[in-house]
Amino acid sequence: MIYVYIAVMAIVTYLIRMIPLTAFRKKIKNKYIKSFLYYVPYTCLTAMTLPAVFYATGSLLSAAAGMVVAVVLALKERGLVAVAAGACVTVFVAEWLVHILA
Repeated sequence: MIYVYIAVMAIVTYLIRMIPLTAFRKKIKNKYIKSFLYYVPYTCLTAMTLPAVFYATGSLLSAAAGMVVAVVLALKERGLVAVAAGACVTVFVAEWLVHILA
């Protein structure tokens, strides 16, 4: 199933980048259209990835805790490894606490 997600994300990203190149012969000068076309791939990837974050763990609480930690670390401009490790450790601890307290 993960390969389907990767293939769909690759196709969407490719099409969004290629359609303007093939549809418009002149250079796009409108800053709003350029801005829209710049952010669309990130939006599509986020919309496809974010739901998977909440279903990847055994508990919605641990998934939310991991996501909050990942967002905070990313906003503090930590590296990708630090963000991923922080989120993983948070999910591990939260799952352990949910298991212990339940």
